[in-house]
Formats: sequence, C-alpha cells, structure tokens
Amino acid sequence: MSVVAAYVYGDGKRQHAIDLADPASLALKTGEFAWIGLYEPTAAELGILQDRFGLHPLAVEDALHANQTPKIDVYGNQLFVVARTAHLEEEEIGYGETDIFVGDDHIITVRHGSVRAHLELRQHLEAAPMHLRHGVDYILHAVLDFIVDGYLPIVEAIEEEVLAMERHAIDSFLSRAEITRIFNLRRELIRFRRILGPMEEVASRLEHHEQPCIDAEVRPYFRDVRDHVRRVASLTEGLRDVLGSVFELSTLLEQQRQGEITRQLAAWAAILAVPTAIAGIYGMNFEHMPELKWKYGYAAVLGAIAVVCSFLYVRFKRFRWL
Repeated sequence: MSVVAAYVYGDGKRQHAIDLADPASLALKTGEFAWIGLYEPTAAELGILQDRFGLHPLAVEDALHANQTPKIDVYGNQLFVVARTAHLEEEEIGYGETDIFVGDDHIITVRHGSVRAHLELRQHLEAAPMHLRHGVDYILHAVLDFIVDGYLPIVEAIEEEVLAMERHAIDSFLSRAEITRIFNLRRELIRFRRILGPMEEVASRLEHHEQPCIDAEVRPYFRDVRDHVRRVASLTEGLRDVLGSVFELSTLLEQQRQGEITRQLAAWAAILAVPTAIAGIYGMNFEHMPELKWKYGYAAVLGAIAVVCSFLYVRFKRFRWL
C-alpha cells in the first residue's frame, strides 16, 4: 500500500486511523475531516478515494501522471493544488511533485519523487490542536509552507559553493571544469526559477482570491508562504548575478595575465633587438665599417650594447613591464 498516513481528525485531535480496504473507516461524523497521505499511489488506490470523496477525474489523472507545473484547479466545491518539491542530488537540483485534494471534509496529499515525508509536519500539527481546529485549509497552508521551506537549504548550499568559487577566482584562475560548473549552476538556477514563479502565483491566489474550502481567517497565512517563495526567488536571482560576476572576474584576470605576459615579451624583444641590430650591421661583411680597424672597437660595441640594454631594462622595469 502507498498510504503513508491516514487519520480522521475532529476537534483538533486525531480520532482514528483509516484503512482504505475498510469502507467503514472512511465514514466521517459532523465536524470531522480526513487527512490522507499517499506516496506514488496506484490508480486503484486513488479510485477508492475518488469514489468516497467525489474527486474530479481530471484531477485524479493529473495526480497519477505527476508532470504538472504548480497550479490551482477548482472543481465545484473542491480544490486541486499542485506544488513542486525540490532537493539536491549531488550537483543537481532534483524535483518532485505533491498533489493536494482539498474538500470540506478531506485533504489528500499525493507525493511523487519527494524525499521529505509529511510525518514530521503531521506530528507538529497534532501537537497543536488549536491549529488543527482550523481544518483542511490550515493543513493546506502547512503543507505548502513545508514544501517551500525545503527550497531555502538548496539555495544556501549553492550559495556556499558560489562564494567558494568567487574566493578561488580571486586567488587563482578557474579551470575548465570549474567554468563548466558555473554554467551548470546557472542552468540549474534558471530551471529552479521556473518553479518559483508558479509557486508564488499559487500562494498569491490562495491569499487574495476566494477559493472553496478556504476560510477568510486562514487566507492571510498564505502570505507567509508567498513571502518565503519571494525570498528564495530573490536569492536565486542574486546567485545568478554572482555566477556571472565570477565568470567575468575570471575572464578579466586571465586577460590581465595575458596582457602582462605580452608586455614582458614585448619588453624583452625590444631589449634583444639592440644587440641583434648591431650584430646584424657588423655581420654584413663590408670592407669599410665604423671602427673596424680600431683596437678597442669590439669592446666599445659590447659596451654600447650593454649600456642601451641596461637603459631599456630600467625603463621597462619602472613602467612595470618587467
């Protein structure tokens, strides 16, 4: 069975467990509601809940295939909410999907690919009966908030890696593998940003628009979910900018290093051009050459070469070309 947890709640407390194989356990009294958590259920298991709670066939089909972007669908007096979960898988961001059916007397969560179960959230809410008394709408807020809270550790982990890259780029040049990692991170952040936009829209709709099963006094709670999504989106945009800056910094430092090497080569070429030119003149084998018969001509030429080369060396050193 794919049922992770299924209980009936009333007056803010857990009443009894639900067994999908026993229709009697799905009977609800006035003021009670069912909270059922499923993980990658089969069509037969969802079919039982569809028959009992009147779930819309299109919503059930979406929950089975799990390839939706975050959204809200209204089917009569029921809500169908799709949220996307995220987690780090080594050097990439992995995604899952949580589909939520919300009715007056039930909330059903269907998880696909999510590594974070809702058991801890359920225990937290059961420890606070005043929250459970709000009913299914507050649980919907709690589930969405739980999903969105999982985004921040991802961004923080990437942020630490980006800052380490930034420090490394200042101290030394980035390797090809590190540059490839920069572009991979930018691609992951762009994909992540495509999830954050619709998630913010879902929270905004739940906050500002009247929806079935959502009381007016609970709607402000969704503002907190929206604010969390906006914070993560802002951090994501900032990280994309920093990654671009790291790459530009590495490129500028590499250009600076190449410029320094070019100046050094040009300086040494200018210095070596002096003895090359003088030696070339005296190697032309003409009979009448300057100071050719002079006893100290050879020493004088070498001395002239040394003086000119020394002068050029000092000048280039002063200009920091050497």
